[in-house]
Amino acid sequence: METKAMKGGEFVVRETPYTEVFIPEEFDEEAKMIRQTCLDFLDAEVLDKLDRIDAQEEGLMQSLLDKAGELGLLGVSIPEQYGGFGKNFNTSMLVGDAVGGGYSFAVALSAHTGIGTLPILYYGNDEQKEKYIPKLTSGEWKAAYCLTEPNAGSDANSGRSSVRLNIEETHYLLNGQKMWITNGGFADVFIVFAKIDNDKNLSAFIVERDFGGITMNPEEHKMGIKGSSTRQIFFNDCPVPAENLLSERENGFKIAVNILNIGRIKLGAATIGSARSVVTQAVKYANERVQFNLPISKFGAIRHKLAEMAIRLYANESAAYRAGQNIDDAYAALVAGGMDEAKAKLKSTEQFAIECAIIKVWCSEMLDYVVDEGVQIYGGMGYSAEGPMERAYRDSRINRIFEGTNEVNRLLVVDMLLKRAMKGELDLMGPATAVANELMAIPDFGEEDETVFAAEKKIIANLKKAGLMVAGAAVQKLMMSLSKEEEILMNIADIIGYIYVAESILLRAEKIYHIQGEHAAAFSLDMARVYLYATLDKVATAGKEALYAFAEGDELKMMLVGLRRFTKAEPFNTKEARQRIAKKMIDENKYCF
Repeated sequence: METKAMKGGEFVVRETPYTEVFIPEEFDEEAKMIRQTCLDFLDAEVLDKLDRIDAQEEGLMQSLLDKAGELGLLGVSIPEQYGGFGKNFNTSMLVGDAVGGGYSFAVALSAHTGIGTLPILYYGNDEQKEKYIPKLTSGEWKAAYCLTEPNAGSDANSGRSSVRLNIEETHYLLNGQKMWITNGGFADVFIVFAKIDNDKNLSAFIVERDFGGITMNPEEHKMGIKGSSTRQIFFNDCPVPAENLLSERENGFKIAVNILNIGRIKLGAATIGSARSVVTQAVKYANERVQFNLPISKFGAIRHKLAEMAIRLYANESAAYRAGQNIDDAYAALVAGGMDEAKAKLKSTEQFAIECAIIKVWCSEMLDYVVDEGVQIYGGMGYSAEGPMERAYRDSRINRIFEGTNEVNRLLVVDMLLKRAMKGELDLMGPATAVANELMAIPDFGEEDETVFAAEKKIIANLKKAGLMVAGAAVQKLMMSLSKEEEILMNIADIIGYIYVAESILLRAEKIYHIQGEHAAAFSLDMARVYLYATLDKVATAGKEALYAFAEGDELKMMLVGLRRFTKAEPFNTKEARQRIAKKMIDENKYCF
């Protein structure tokens, strides 16, 4: 079914029809086969070697990537001319999801296929792509991405690594230090960011290990993802051929930002796969563990945990694949308009950078919640290194730091939204003004719409009004100083993110209802309603914190009244809905949605 290519961030001011979203249930048989190949690979090659992987057994990770390359798992989204399958963005998301349950292996694979390979694919010239992409696709060469430095983390453009042309002007001499480099210990190719001479902005270079002038510290000892190679890398007059400048001079920061957009949403997909594995393990353990002569899955407190884990996973999965399809639709529209395919890939992801940041933040925090509750369900065994939860718990924590910290990504959500409004790309102030006028008017208590999903859609519409009210008032009151009020910006980002995920899970339930019928949609609707009701409270809390920070007097009182109006709903028995959700998983002995 063809869908309309909508604007990034437009969900804040526009109602999205269910016909315009993609849901995981719509993946075709070929995509499902690719996913199953990934799952079979984990079962056959990875999951029984986790201790050896974490011990960084010499050559093991490389051999696993070699085998993944032989199966084509490193080239799902790579064009066929370079040895890949040429699949769309959402299918590559599905691969990241399926492999996400592979712990440190998933990190190595995603770093190679994403931030390690895509800069060359999207920004390289024909000669660079022909030289490097086939070997990266097959796994013959492994890739790493060198951006972070000791004094340049979130502020990546402040990096001190430098390059200068040699006298013959045949090579750049690269000097600098990079840290936290995933796959650093065995990568053959590095994407390295450095400044040429006294440039203000970074440039990017394709650097081969064999160029010389490269040394490394020993492997970092980390809290989690212990099997992932993480090194500090030093470049000492490393000679880089002049033709290995990637894209144009001083275009490195733009490359880094755009590739990180892709990395963020792909990280979200990986956390979904990891969470799905954890929930299934927790369900099975709850069915096996007997206390007081009963499996602990019989107890309400455990059922509540299992259901809440499933609901948050399902909601974020809905949001991730919704955003992935938006990117695919935008890409198709750009190519149809005559844009080069590589540029269209970048532009389509850039258009949905807001959604990519939301997916990164909400999915990583969802996984942290899921693994924490998984440990709790396992009890003492959850804290033991002999059980599966200990590794999942430790490995999860990095995701809130990877690809830009969650704090930075929250700030980016609001910053990008406001910048698009100022450029006239999105009309935020019009709807925000309409909401402000609505607060001054007598509420409309007209007849209630009793059609299916009407009540839930009203909740979403009101939540958007709450967000527009708070954000609009903050912009008007604080003006240019708002950019310095990070606590308020974080509150606004929370409101925006929760609305996006809540709307996504509702649209998924609605689409299942219209495609498969009322019975098939029952559990989806249960999960959507529970998530919606939780979102009401979260938006109310974030809204109050923001309003307390900048409003006062009658203005504050009026907006608090509006916030209460926009975050209320008819009562719904969330306990019974969670019971139904938990029972289905307990009966099927797995996460089954």
